[in-house]
Amino acid sequence: MTGNKHLRLTAAVTGGLALTAALTACGGSTSSPSAAGGDSGKGGGEKVVTVYSADGLKSEKGDGWYDKVFAGFTKKTGIEVKYVEGGSGEMVQRAVREKTNTQADVLITLPPFIQQADGKGLLQAYAPQGADKVSGADKAADGKWTSVVNNYFGFIYNKKELSQAPRTWEELLDGRFKGKLQYSTPGVAGDGTAVLIKSMHDFGGKEPAMEYLKKLQANNVGPSSSTSKLAPKTDKGELLVANGDVQMNFAQSKSMPNIGIWFPAKDGGKPTTFALPYAAGLVDKAPHTENGKKLLDYMLGEEAQKLVSEVGGGFPARGDIKPTDANAVELTKIMSGVEVFEPDWADIDKNLTAYVDAWKSATGS
Repeated sequence: MTGNKHLRLTAAVTGGLALTAALTACGGSTSSPSAAGGDSGKGGGEKVVTVYSADGLKSEKGDGWYDKVFAGFTKKTGIEVKYVEGGSGEMVQRAVREKTNTQADVLITLPPFIQQADGKGLLQAYAPQGADKVSGADKAADGKWTSVVNNYFGFIYNKKELSQAPRTWEELLDGRFKGKLQYSTPGVAGDGTAVLIKSMHDFGGKEPAMEYLKKLQANNVGPSSSTSKLAPKTDKGELLVANGDVQMNFAQSKSMPNIGIWFPAKDGGKPTTFALPYAAGLVDKAPHTENGKKLLDYMLGEEAQKLVSEVGGGFPARGDIKPTDANAVELTKIMSGVEVFEPDWADIDKNLTAYVDAWKSATGS
């Protein structure tokens, strides 16, 4: 990525939820699905569907978007949802290892990992009902994946310890952040990879971004496979600044009142972000293909999409769903005045390993 030739700046967000956003995923703990044998590819008889997903949409309290949607789906269809979560890259790697004995029916992860999954032959084409209402930028042209929740990359800070959010990347080099700043691991967590993408955009290319991240390493606590685990540390004051995403952090802020969301700017520039959707695809040779299709249809249905902001604190993937709940209003305010750029995902997918290797070299990670 030389300069900005692979990145295109799109409209500044000034309000309204007509945002072609996308959702980030992070790292997280991984559980195991129950044994799901008995169906050789079509899921005709067994009333189960297994989802591998990046975290951020399921709540430990059982009141997250996934919790509500999965419960509604099971009530409607009688199909039980088996759920496994982890970092975006982690979920793709797990699915790759299981290609000869596929366990997952639906894979939900962030760019560029959803493209990576497609490139590794993990996905089969299926356009869920309602996919025609999703922006072309938020779905694959060949039907291999479709966004189900939209969101943006962002950072968080401790509002109790800091009277206001830092404004620039450069401020984070200050000594007061030494041992009080942490971001999740690029190449493992979707939000960690997003740190690379945003810094390369804001600083004008790979080399200046790596020069900056090398300096920032003096303040960085160290690697974290889970972005979601950084929020509790920030809320408690163990960290002053961490990375995250708007949907996940907004939802967390309901029980973690010291968390504030912000978007770093290059010194002299404007705050920026980019869309990171929770993108869902039907797994190739899935043990319960038909059940997977039904779940994707349900997730893009009007009922589930109307819960995205109210319950999940995110942005609907469908453009025809215009929420007006209190969360939707607050989310609009958070995004106001932030420039949204569109990464060249094809370039990032192609060169991700090289970018992550450059980061490892620069930071000694």
